[in-house]
Amino acid sequence: MSLIRQIWLLLLMTLLMAFVGSFAVWMWSARGYLETQLRLKNADNAQSLALNLSQQKGDMPSMDLTVSAMFDTGFYQRITFKDAGGRVVFDHQADGKAQRDAAPTWFVNLVPVESVPGVAQVSDGWRALGSVEVISHAGFAHAQLWQGSTKTAGWLLILGALSCVIAAFGVRRIRAPLDATVAQAQALMERRFVTVQEPRVPELARLSQAMNAVVVRLKALFEEQAGQVEQLRQQAHCDPLTGLSHRRHFMAQLNAALSSDEGSGSGVLYLIRLVDLSGINRLLGHRTTDALLQSLARTLKDISAGIDGAAQGRLNGGDFAVCLTSTNASLPEAEYYADALRRAFLEQAVSASVVVGAVHWTRGMPLQQVLAAADSALAKAESRGAFAVEVAQQPDAAQSVMGEDEWRRRLSSALVERRVQLMRFPVVDRQLMLVHYECPLRLQLDPQGEYQAAASWLPMALRSGLIAQIDELAVVLALEEIAQDRQDRGVNLSPASLADSGFIPRLCAHLAAAPEAAAHLWLEVAENAAVERFELVRELCKQLRPLKAKVGLEHAGEKLTRIEFLFEAGLDYIKLDASVVQGVAQDASRAAYVSATVSMLHGLGLQVYAEGVSESADILSLRQAWVDGVTGPAVRL
Repeated sequence: MSLIRQIWLLLLMTLLMAFVGSFAVWMWSARGYLETQLRLKNADNAQSLALNLSQQKGDMPSMDLTVSAMFDTGFYQRITFKDAGGRVVFDHQADGKAQRDAAPTWFVNLVPVESVPGVAQVSDGWRALGSVEVISHAGFAHAQLWQGSTKTAGWLLILGALSCVIAAFGVRRIRAPLDATVAQAQALMERRFVTVQEPRVPELARLSQAMNAVVVRLKALFEEQAGQVEQLRQQAHCDPLTGLSHRRHFMAQLNAALSSDEGSGSGVLYLIRLVDLSGINRLLGHRTTDALLQSLARTLKDISAGIDGAAQGRLNGGDFAVCLTSTNASLPEAEYYADALRRAFLEQAVSASVVVGAVHWTRGMPLQQVLAAADSALAKAESRGAFAVEVAQQPDAAQSVMGEDEWRRRLSSALVERRVQLMRFPVVDRQLMLVHYECPLRLQLDPQGEYQAAASWLPMALRSGLIAQIDELAVVLALEEIAQDRQDRGVNLSPASLADSGFIPRLCAHLAAAPEAAAHLWLEVAENAAVERFELVRELCKQLRPLKAKVGLEHAGEKLTRIEFLFEAGLDYIKLDASVVQGVAQDASRAAYVSATVSMLHGLGLQVYAEGVSESADILSLRQAWVDGVTGPAVRL
């Protein structure tokens, strides 16, 4: 039984005891008062009748007439006259008929009223004639007692109802802080740290203070741990001077972009070289050269700011690289980087120059091929002089050019005809047992063609406004397949779908229609969505939690500690990006970062999985870092 119900039960029992006790005391007092009045009345009337009978000088007919007159004019149960020998001379009794407005029979039997007889002596001078006994009828007392009890009970009921209303307000004042504390504890279970206002009730105030102190401490511990993880990330992934990715991590990011089935599947790689770094160092000195390199890094970050999936890195001394993935917005040209750096050097009054080599890449191209083409373009630019730009195009003859209307028609046709297919890539736990299948969606744009990955049609789906329908269909297909084999499946959701006001309600309707399958569904959103659209992600978690579907972040790692309210999102799991976990077996600093990240996320009650694991040695190292599971080319079932 809940505490509030116990309080209500205690209050109602107290009110009931007060009601019954008050009523019983009143009833006992009223009955005693009426019995006293009856006893006094009987005694007085007996004395008065005896005096009248004494004046009759022993004339029995006159005495009988006097008794009859008194009996008829009063409300008596019995009047009896006995002679000096104790024999009854005449006896007048009521016929037992109750008064018209007398009390109910059950009330008379429940609350009996005793009418004590009044006795007086009748005499003629010194000669005793006998005695008279007068008993008043108790029906009048019962009638008065019944009327009084009904009125008293009515008033007590009114007072009890008023007391219940007042108690309801009091219980509400108690319940509000209790509910707040319960919600706070529930939030802690859901990995959300919230504080509540302290109530005025001292006992509850101490409870709220203790809970708030726990929340503040946990929040501080998380922030401290997040700071430590961020420091480890900087050490594992970043160049200490410029803050950009170092060579190893940038290569991992580039390789992940080339092998990813998501995104546009194309982009551009820029190699930027600061010309004659050693000469600049001799001329300007070590500190000024370091400041120049930092300024160059800031310029690269500023140019790439706001572009999803942008990666910047320092490959070695004066060589920098930028990898951009094609989006709906146009990407900055190579000349833009050269001009921006020229302006930056002029503002600093530094005599330095850069050259830029660029190459366009598409998904599936070998990493070495892309790097070789970019390096060749950089060499040509360097041969042309300061701030020269060279772009090495990678033709793709297989790619057909279609207009936006044709794309929309083909995408809509594929959705209507359900020319779609969910792939299956296993995610295994620490014992290499299946956790769930990752199920990216493939579309058959041409009825006779192949099923194509999202990289080939996702940009146009976003531009055509069809991405929410595509994600919804992917969820429906996953639920249908789960209903058949009961295997857990994971589906990716685009941030654009979450921004659609009708998507989440439709998603909840599909899950509610298949509750058993919904419990086996894993829904994933990209890390960028949690950073840029945190409220949408939190609302998604809130709506899906009652439906028992799991929600997690994919491609996480670079911005994980920057998600300000990660502990309030209500997520179930995190998938670390391939660029974070690749090569963890050979890099101690990377392994330390992964281990600290896993420890932090486990502290929030989140499961942690690793994406894109391509080496068996990495699986062992990730297991030692207490990662809950892995997926990628190295995973075989």
